[in-house]
Amino acid sequence: MKLKKSVILSLSTALTVLAANPTLADGVLKYGMAAQDLGTMDPHRATTTPDKPITGWLFNGLVRFAPGSDDIGALEPDLAESWESNEDGTEWTFKLREDVEFHHGYGKVTAEDVVYSLNRSADPDSSAFSADYAAIDTIEAVDPMTVRITLSSSVPAFLGLVANYHGGNIVSKKAAEELGADFGTKPVGTGPFMVDEYVPQERVSFVANPDYFRGAPKLDGIDYRYIPSDSSRDLALKAGELDVSYGRQDQEWIDATESRDGLVVDIMRPAELQQFHLNTSSAPLDNIEVRRAVATALNRPEFIQFVGDSLAQPAGSVVPNGNLGWDDSTPIYGEGDPEAAKQMLADAGYPDGITLKMVQTSLPTMLGVAQVAQAQLALADIDLQLDVVDHQTFHSQIRDDLSQVVYYSAARFPVADVFLSQFFHSDSTVATPTGATNFSHCDVADEEIVSARSETDTDTQNALWAEAQAKIIENICAVPLYEQLIAYGRSENVDWGYDLQAEMHLGPIVTENSDLK
Repeated sequence: MKLKKSVILSLSTALTVLAANPTLADGVLKYGMAAQDLGTMDPHRATTTPDKPITGWLFNGLVRFAPGSDDIGALEPDLAESWESNEDGTEWTFKLREDVEFHHGYGKVTAEDVVYSLNRSADPDSSAFSADYAAIDTIEAVDPMTVRITLSSSVPAFLGLVANYHGGNIVSKKAAEELGADFGTKPVGTGPFMVDEYVPQERVSFVANPDYFRGAPKLDGIDYRYIPSDSSRDLALKAGELDVSYGRQDQEWIDATESRDGLVVDIMRPAELQQFHLNTSSAPLDNIEVRRAVATALNRPEFIQFVGDSLAQPAGSVVPNGNLGWDDSTPIYGEGDPEAAKQMLADAGYPDGITLKMVQTSLPTMLGVAQVAQAQLALADIDLQLDVVDHQTFHSQIRDDLSQVVYYSAARFPVADVFLSQFFHSDSTVATPTGATNFSHCDVADEEIVSARSETDTDTQNALWAEAQAKIIENICAVPLYEQLIAYGRSENVDWGYDLQAEMHLGPIVTENSDLK
């Protein structure tokens, strides 16, 4: 059988990357990622799926999700050995471990590093997650190993903000100030692995941290390789040139990989909510009837069929299922009725249809979903024009408000406030000084979102979150398409060292207990 030219070129590209580091020790885990290059290893800026797993190997929070778990009720000590709070949850005091050293000789972790890190996370100039920390009033070092955090009001599941996730990761103050912009490629944390070398568009190599406070890792290191082609990664995994590979997020890939001797597919939570965000300030999407037509033309069940039942599950809201405060009581448009959508457009003054522009990542899995949507919308005379760019450019351009429709896949700390605040509160509107990921310019639920943050009565808080979700859905700020679990392929010789059910970093975390059998 002849291989297509594109496959041959992909294999050639993969072998070139793999040959770049041919003398790896047996104890080095070879990990392939679907990306052209590194975005950043700065944990306070890392927002993409390819960057997030790395932060889990390099950094720790004051508390942590247990490896393999996304259980918000089971956070455990990490850099803090103990903590306590006042009755209303507005003052928290953390006692740090005494035995934690930063990588590369940057010294012991102290309260000063924690104060610096959390203030850095709260600063929009240095953090992609600053909106999460708006309720922090003061962060102070009580003594070299004690930190006190005072909040202006209680925060739902506050410990999540100081967990080993996003802005909760603790960095070395000395290193961050010394390295400046270079911290993104030369990060200094406290995790079981530390950066050895970054080769642009090829790989990042990590070595074991022999001084890790939980014990020296069993692995010697990790070779994290950038292989954007699905076929190249698949070939490398099958040939044993990769031990772990980011999976193609579809049923066909799962079935084919599982049929191979010696290969295993890990499917994990959290489910990333896949949504089409509609820019409510951009004509013709500033007309709610046009947005209703777009939503009506989209066939949500078809996306689940396209992705596969092993990976995709129905979306019930604009907040992911499983989040504290999730509510699915408001019906969502998306029944796949192109004739009804055409009539809605005609009634709105567009009898000949409309054209929408959409900046779209070239990541194959996301591009495939966008193309399915493009075909669905075309049946309703909605011309969705895709401007396909690399993943880094995609993230830059959508934050510059250059796309009328944004297809975004996201999982966040599992509390409704975080998702609602980042994606649907007006303070988070893209291309504004406080912008985060509100691509739709939605502002209809600001009052409920803010009120719920400081509400101490659980029933009232949940009711406020439910009302916020209802308003956002009814205003069609976004169309939830489906929720997608995460799939990675690996050799059966890889032992994660824990039960992998979920991973907030969107990829398997390599711990001190991970090994190659």
